[in-house]
Amino acid sequence: MSINSEQTVREIAIGNPASTRVFETLGIDYCCGGNHSLSVACARANVPVERVVGLLERCGQPSIDAVSNDAPLGELTRHIVERHHGFVRRESPRIQGLAEKVSGKHGRADPELSEIQALFDTLTQELGEHMLKEERILFPYIQSLGDTAASPACFGSVESPIAVMITDHENAGAILAKLRTLSNGYRPPEDACPTFHALYAALEEFERDLHWHVHLENNILFPRAIACEHERRNTLASAN
Repeated sequence: MSINSEQTVREIAIGNPASTRVFETLGIDYCCGGNHSLSVACARANVPVERVVGLLERCGQPSIDAVSNDAPLGELTRHIVERHHGFVRRESPRIQGLAEKVSGKHGRADPELSEIQALFDTLTQELGEHMLKEERILFPYIQSLGDTAASPACFGSVESPIAVMITDHENAGAILAKLRTLSNGYRPPEDACPTFHALYAALEEFERDLHWHVHLENNILFPRAIACEHERRNTLASAN
């Protein structure tokens, strides 16, 4: 894959999803910050753009997700719910349990653990509310966009709830950034116990999955839904 440093990170991630593994490793934001050019993103992450271009050009196709960017909107929404909402719901209680255990045992020596625990609790609560809004309101409407006979949305345009979802994503991204900073890049102390290691490994995996989850929505699902809604409205206007 040929890479131009003036391409946006979003364009690269969409063109070759394997690139997201490079971005994750180097701390380059490809979801909420995906509209920055690669050169700007590299400068922000303090990594040489030449090194990143080389890594991107050599990376292969990933197995991180088994859904095509061009899949029908209904298939995309179902995949997000089953794969990513399911992951959040499965992993959140496990990570909360690990955080409580590690903070209780090591919190006095490592006071950042209590803040990590509180931040993850906040993230879990906010994601739970966010996912329900998607599953009960936004995603059913997006699934109906291919049906010209479907009822109009109660919110006017799909752009309105999408804007709310993107704000939620940005808030979640800010919490993830704090968690990464507090955990020293998810690197436990040298004398850390296995549970401590397990907590940081689980948090890093959670971050990785949520980044990809947000990427699928912000960069693929939402733009396609907006375009599809515009097309349907134009079709209905022409018919009338």
